[in-house]
Amino acid sequence: MWLAMKSEFLTILDERGFIQQGTDLEGLDELLGQGPVTAYIGFDATAKSFHVGSLVQIMVLYWLQQTGNRPLILMGGATTKVGDPTGKDESRKLLEEKEIQDNIQNLSRVFNRAVTFGKGPQDAMLLNNIDWLGSLNYLDFLRDFGTHFTINRMLTFESVRLRLDREHPMTFLEFNYMILQGYDFLELYKKYGCSLQIGGIDQWGNIINGVELVRKVLHKPVFGLTTPLITTASGAKMGKTAQGAVWLNADLLSPFDYWQFWRNTEDKDVGRFLRLFTILPLAEIKRLEKLQGNEINEAKKILADAATTFIHGERAALEARETAHRLFETPQASLDEAALPTLELSHDELEKGAPILDLFCRLGLTTSKGEARRLIEGGGARLNDAPLGDELFLITSSSFKDAPILKLSAGKKRHGLVKKL
Repeated sequence: MWLAMKSEFLTILDERGFIQQGTDLEGLDELLGQGPVTAYIGFDATAKSFHVGSLVQIMVLYWLQQTGNRPLILMGGATTKVGDPTGKDESRKLLEEKEIQDNIQNLSRVFNRAVTFGKGPQDAMLLNNIDWLGSLNYLDFLRDFGTHFTINRMLTFESVRLRLDREHPMTFLEFNYMILQGYDFLELYKKYGCSLQIGGIDQWGNIINGVELVRKVLHKPVFGLTTPLITTASGAKMGKTAQGAVWLNADLLSPFDYWQFWRNTEDKDVGRFLRLFTILPLAEIKRLEKLQGNEINEAKKILADAATTFIHGERAALEARETAHRLFETPQASLDEAALPTLELSHDELEKGAPILDLFCRLGLTTSKGEARRLIEGGGARLNDAPLGDELFLITSSSFKDAPILKLSAGKKRHGLVKKL
């Protein structure tokens, strides 16, 4: 915990666990205490939906506006064409213009849940860096700004150093990414008075470049702030499951599946995730994280309700909770009526692990393993209504940790149940 934060924004971020490091936290805290600050977070359009790993930044945007500051959301219509090398051993896939624009349109929907857009002094703005990077003259850009970046300094940044240490090539195209992101900060300062860039810890080097570029070109102090990489108590990367990524857009992951993801949070993560991913009061969170035994499951349901409400709305959260109650807490009453085929697995089978392809065949949901494999590849296979993305997935005793009965689905109309003997 950082000491003696005076501004409301940094106090909230500190108490909820959002702060990893900053370029000058004392100076930023003083600036925030003097009045509203304009800050930005950038997002490249590499997919048509964010996954839950991006939710940290979206929550920061929420708290930024709630504390009276102005959030700028910068979509990387231009930088997506280059590809951020951060955290990657290989170059990112280069996307076509239409795919980038379609992704931006889909990605932008989630921000309406977090912030209010408008023309007021504290209203959020959605921007696209293609508006200024797309019209740059390459030679003029190199002459005016290339002198402010040294190869020596850039080689010290972790995103570059790790790639080179592993002897994976980094293209000249990717090497330009941090220069372009630094220029974004300069442009946003000149146009909107933006004095703070926020990003994940992996963006630290890029953020420092922007801070230094504004200082060198305009001789103005600006600030950078990073959030920590979120992992689960067991060490897994946030948002990665056996069934695939946990998407925020409902057309890729249903609100029910999203609710179930939070309901299945590890016990040790409940308090931390309540702070990060909900807007519940801290006093209530402190009460919930003290619950033990079976009572912790009620805290998980509250986490699932609050997190799902934030992204999908209160009605979707309520429907998801009711569906989960019917399926998992009163399974016999709700599922017997459907006369679904049922398979009971022995202790020995579960110890060894029952292959998911075999189970689809044994339940009669597919006629062969090949059909089951194609079903998974096509996105039509589900486990407890969550998409199955791994044809090698095994059902074990731990699969029944949060549900006495598992439901396998082939498409929307064919279902079967798996129980433990």
